[in-house]
Amino acid sequence: MTSLQAEKPHPAVEHVPLLKGKKIAVFGVANKWSIAWAITQALSRAGAQIALTYIDERTEEKVRSLAATLPHHPLILPCDVTQEDQVDTVFAKIKHEFGTLDGIIHAIAFAKKEELEGSFLKTSRDGFRIALEVSAYSLVTLARAAAPLMESGGSIVTLSYIGGKRVIPNYNVMGVAKAALECCVRYLAAELGEKNIRVNAISAGPVNTLAARGIGGFQDLVKHVGNKAPLKRNIEAEEVADTALYLASALSRGVTGETLYVDAGYHIVGA
Repeated sequence: MTSLQAEKPHPAVEHVPLLKGKKIAVFGVANKWSIAWAITQALSRAGAQIALTYIDERTEEKVRSLAATLPHHPLILPCDVTQEDQVDTVFAKIKHEFGTLDGIIHAIAFAKKEELEGSFLKTSRDGFRIALEVSAYSLVTLARAAAPLMESGGSIVTLSYIGGKRVIPNYNVMGVAKAALECCVRYLAAELGEKNIRVNAISAGPVNTLAARGIGGFQDLVKHVGNKAPLKRNIEAEEVADTALYLASALSRGVTGETLYVDAGYHIVGA
C-alpha cells in the first residue's frame, strides 16, 4: 500500500470504565443499525448505567431485544418527546430508579418522507412544524426535564449533520431542523454552564441507517462523501459512538457549546 492510499478504519476502541457509576439516558434507539444504539453500547461498555426509551409498541420490542444484549440491564421506558406529560413521566421514573442523572443522549430526528426529496419550495407548513418540533425543540424539552436531576453537573449530547450548514440535495427541511438544533445547543450551553452541565453536538458523516435511507439519493451521497473526504472513506457508527463517549465523560470537561465533526474530514473540503 502506498502512503497516499487510505488505511481501513480501526476497529472500535476498547474503553476503560470511564463512566463507571454514571447514569445516562439515551433517547432515539430504534434498531441495531442506529447510531443511538452504537452509542448505547459504547456507554455501557464504559460502565454507565443506562436508561433507554421507545416511542411505540413496535419500537418497544426492538429496544427490549437490544437491551437484553447489554452487560448491565438498562431501565426501559416509553417516551414520545412531542408529549410533555410523557417526558415528565420518564424523568420522574428515572429520578425514582437512579436518583440523579449524569447525561442524556438526544438522537431524535424526524421529517415526513415526502419532505426529503425534490423541491424545498414544496415543504408543507405541517412538514416544517413536525421536523422542527421533533428534531430540534425536543432537545430543549429533554434538557429542561433533565437539568434538575444533574445535581453534580452532566453532559447533554445530540446528533447533527452538515446539512444544517450547507445545502445537501434532498435534505431540505431536515437541514433547517439541524441548523435550529445546533443553535439550541449553543443557547442551552450558555444557560446551563453555571450548573456545570455541558451541551454539545456531533455532526456525523452519512451512516447507512434505516432512517438515512429515507433521504432521496442517499447512496449517491454516501459515495460522494467517501470519495471527497480527506480520509477517503465514510465513517462507521462506532466512530460516532466513541466521540459521544468522549463528550459524556470527564475527558471533555472543558468542552461545551460545540459541534464536533465526525465525518472523515468531509466538512473541510469545498464540495
